[in-house]
Amino acid sequence: MSALDVLADPTRRRIVEVLADGELNAGAIASRFDISRPAISQHLGILVEGGVLNVQSRGTQRIYRLTPSALSEAGDWLWAQADRWNRALDALEEALDQGDV
Repeated sequence: MSALDVLADPTRRRIVEVLADGELNAGAIASRFDISRPAISQHLGILVEGGVLNVQSRGTQRIYRLTPSALSEAGDWLWAQADRWNRALDALEEALDQGDV
């Protein structure tokens, strides 16, 4: 599962936003949401499986942090798509200006 696949869910995107400020344990993450802890745990598992988060055990806690490389790959893909659309729209604008369309 790719980073883009796991980030399709708004709750998972919000978890990423929460972790942008730094690593947190599962309880601290769950406390910021109005859904159950088991639901947050499931989302965290999907984010880890997709490579977006890294998890480390510290005693009885599981600490989650972002994996920047996975987010960079997703961002690179999004930028490439935006660039492609910008080029297509620029070409259309040029064609309209020249009366070719």
